[in-house]
Amino acid sequence: MSQTSPFLHHQLLPKEEKLDIHQSNNKLNIGIPKERHLQETRVSLTPDSVSDLVREGHHVTLESEAGLNAGFTDHDYSEAGASITNDTKTVFECPIILKVEPPNLEEINWMRTNSVIISTLQIKSQKKAFFSALQEKKITAIAFEFVKEEDGDYPILQTMSELAGASSILIAAELLSQHESSTGLLLGNIAGVAPSEVVVIGAGTVGYYATKAALGLGAKVKLFDPSINRLRKLQSKLNQNIHTSTIQPKALLKAMRRCNVAIGALKGTDRTPMVVSEDLVQVMKKGSVIVDVSIDSGGCFETSKLSTHHNPTFVTHDVIHYCVPNISARYPRSASLALSNILSPFLINIANQGGIEASLRLNYGLRSGTYCYKGILTNRTVSNWFDLPAKDINLLIL
Repeated sequence: MSQTSPFLHHQLLPKEEKLDIHQSNNKLNIGIPKERHLQETRVSLTPDSVSDLVREGHHVTLESEAGLNAGFTDHDYSEAGASITNDTKTVFECPIILKVEPPNLEEINWMRTNSVIISTLQIKSQKKAFFSALQEKKITAIAFEFVKEEDGDYPILQTMSELAGASSILIAAELLSQHESSTGLLLGNIAGVAPSEVVVIGAGTVGYYATKAALGLGAKVKLFDPSINRLRKLQSKLNQNIHTSTIQPKALLKAMRRCNVAIGALKGTDRTPMVVSEDLVQVMKKGSVIVDVSIDSGGCFETSKLSTHHNPTFVTHDVIHYCVPNISARYPRSASLALSNILSPFLINIANQGGIEASLRLNYGLRSGTYCYKGILTNRTVSNWFDLPAKDINLLIL
């Protein structure tokens, strides 16, 4: 006895699937304004990267002298195919704005409705008015530090961390020998002289490159981190045995008492844990150096306070402190080259995927870096930090 199907015959037939029409090679119109922040010397794209974009058919408008601090002239960019202008507002009227520092309220006001800004966010320096301005203009905003690859790495953040870690040792070496409060000590090792001792707090990317640079100079390094797993991984990457320890008070006290340089490379979810108290700083040698790379998220030394590239150091308890939050801007050309090497193929990929809208659906890295989509906040970290409502970007781009 046959059973009767609850479905009609035509309901059981397979139907065609509706797919997105892939629009390839979308032409981008990019504006690169001059950085006006006091400490910012980097530029987001080098002339070579601009040349690559122009060769692909994209248009780049550059504000005059935008690359001058990094050693790139207007002539260099003009030869690469960029349009040079002295009118700042003209640059900000481009559909896509590429900056290093986040835009200020005046710059957001110059931007057109529904345009795109790609820059850092620097969440700890922002206020609610910043996000209100983005909302009013229905801006799509993408942050360098949030761009994440499929393997979990943050390519732009990691590159800047590499530079910050290596440069922290170079800065410490300079201060240790030439600062007016220093004792004229060489950071390194020569025959017949005991090697300098360096304490690195934090076993992330910054800590790895700081440790690598210090060892390269011949210093003796002691590495501290709350995670034994991170310590083990870093030691394996270095392929040599160094003194490592979790952050235990007695071990840290002994290391701080003997070291010549202390590097703060610790990161936290919100604020960096303050693991070195003022009492520990007081036991350090006279003329020793602290470079707190983690100062941009609060710092891990109790005596740390923000300083600038124009006035980078201060002395507390006879210890020289360097607490500039944007260390990579000290080396603008190297930092610009590193940044541009990531952003140039990133932009070309966006264009090849059909533009920002299509790329947001296809590109995980771009989607993870977007904290504001057409004026709607889409990042939970920002939402929690400022107590603002947010929506899942995956629900907005379908």
